[in-house]
Amino acid sequence: MIRSVVEMRVSTRDWYQERVLRAWRHIADNLDDDLPLDRLAGIAGFSPYHFHRIFRGMTGESVQACVRRMRLERAGEELQRSERRVLDIALDAGFDSQEGFDRAFRRHFGSSPSEFRDNAGIAVRRLPARTVAAVRRVGPYDQVGQAWMRLMSWAGPRGLMSAFPELVGVVHDDPEACDPATLRYDAALTLREPVDPPPGVRIDTLAPGDYVCLVHRGPYSSLGDAYAKLAGAWLPDSGREAASLPSLEFYRNNPQNTRPEDLLTEIAIPLV
Repeated sequence: MIRSVVEMRVSTRDWYQERVLRAWRHIADNLDDDLPLDRLAGIAGFSPYHFHRIFRGMTGESVQACVRRMRLERAGEELQRSERRVLDIALDAGFDSQEGFDRAFRRHFGSSPSEFRDNAGIAVRRLPARTVAAVRRVGPYDQVGQAWMRLMSWAGPRGLMSAFPELVGVVHDDPEACDPATLRYDAALTLREPVDPPPGVRIDTLAPGDYVCLVHRGPYSSLGDAYAKLAGAWLPDSGREAASLPSLEFYRNNPQNTRPEDLLTEIAIPLV
């Protein structure tokens, strides 16, 4: 009897998740449309009265915040691949003015739209200290999704995703120089206020300082090419040395609604 109840609860949760995912995918595929709550509720098969609470409880962000985040991430892709005016991109993202777009963009990406576009090339940036919640994964880097799942399953229901945190990969080891089984990686998100983490989630501070940065466009599996460009081509001619600190990867769009070839990852290697 107990087993049957447990199985029923798991089945019900999976059913709810599948319905919320239908609405989430509709948002991702129709960002240029009006997305009223009652339409999304109908797509998910929930009543409009309950849908918003269910969506927020299962994704960690409100429907409105989800729409705005996805539009901002699409705007970031557009800034990288086109020469369109920032104002036109802002209007497409649903903003009435470039000033409001600039503020929201900076909160989400950590830089202004123009800085984000300029940083498509190699640049030295002074990064501030960041307080993060992190989950450690030891093993091959192509399996770090497990750490992200654990982090998100804790952060989402607590509303931490609704504050548009930066998602950061803290890369401790060189996969070409270490045994894949020993590679250390932290899945991390920035915090705006103190939290009490559970076992397995820790609070860290990312070191401030100068970093050489490069925005890589493409699948995560090709990040090694970008690291080689920074460490093998830029560093020897720069007059700078890499510091003995982890490299950082800032994930600028969402792999769940972005084609692998359009993924944007800002790599940051610390400098002495």
